[in-house]
Amino acid sequence: MTTTTIGTVTSADGTEIAYHEVGHGPGLVILHGAMQTGHSQIELAQALSDAFTCYLPDRRGRGRSGPAGPDYGLRSEIEDLEALLDATQAPYVAGVSSGAIITLRTLLERSDIRKAVVFEPPLFEDANAFPSDCLPRLDRELAAGKTAAALVTGMKAARLGPPIFQALPRPVLELLTTLMLKRQDGQSFGQLAPTLRQDLELAARAAGDLAVYRPVRAEVLLLGGTRSPAYLRSALAGLERVLPRARRVLMEGLDHSATSNAAQRGHPDRVATEIRRFLLKAANPDAANPDANDPGAAKPNATAPDAANLDAADPEGSSLTDA
Repeated sequence: MTTTTIGTVTSADGTEIAYHEVGHGPGLVILHGAMQTGHSQIELAQALSDAFTCYLPDRRGRGRSGPAGPDYGLRSEIEDLEALLDATQAPYVAGVSSGAIITLRTLLERSDIRKAVVFEPPLFEDANAFPSDCLPRLDRELAAGKTAAALVTGMKAARLGPPIFQALPRPVLELLTTLMLKRQDGQSFGQLAPTLRQDLELAARAAGDLAVYRPVRAEVLLLGGTRSPAYLRSALAGLERVLPRARRVLMEGLDHSATSNAAQRGHPDRVATEIRRFLLKAANPDAANPDANDPGAAKPNATAPDAANLDAADPEGSSLTDA
């Protein structure tokens, strides 16, 4: 059985950030998404533990970490990740959903991250596309203790869930969401619900032209699933166009929950296979066709349609979490 230990680092503003540590080898920080804690990707870390020392922080306001604080923002999240990178000297980062936004922004500031995995960041290329008017409603629902209602508001804003999700009446969605909450592992959704606003705020702040990421020099694996919402796959395609050393892989049949533990509809072993292949492959200065000599590798873009065609062929479904 793989041994997991708990550690802490102190961020720039004094907030303690707790993390799980598992495995041995070069360091890999795995940064979770919305409505999650570090434990949400523990099975992914275990699948990689024979080759990497995996660090899974509880982002601030979650799990064992300190509170978000009154000055919370993207800068706080970047500083939290930097504190862990400085303490562990990890050369690799894998960001999941909103954690991928934090990863991308950190890549703009640090040259010591050699490779990064970016899993389905909720990036809206049109700055006006994010429905920021959802935030006041979310605040009201959270203040009233209406957790299921707040989650429905957040899921609609993030365009998560199967196509039928948008057609069902809100009372039905809230009932289904209440049932889903009871199946979630780790820290309860009731406890995590207030952090949903933080993740939606990150998505709102990050919306806009993806060209801002052009200066990133690390090698980047843009990872997603063919069953994830169209705008998430479009964001990966857009990032591939601007990042100078990136390759994009969509995993057939998987959705936004792919990195999660199996009990939450994740497929950690399949995701680990792609991450392992990318991180263990010798660095490629140009990142052009990096698997040309690897017959077992998933072909870059083999299952990744152009962004212009995504909405015409949006498959059903994705996770209701991990924004």
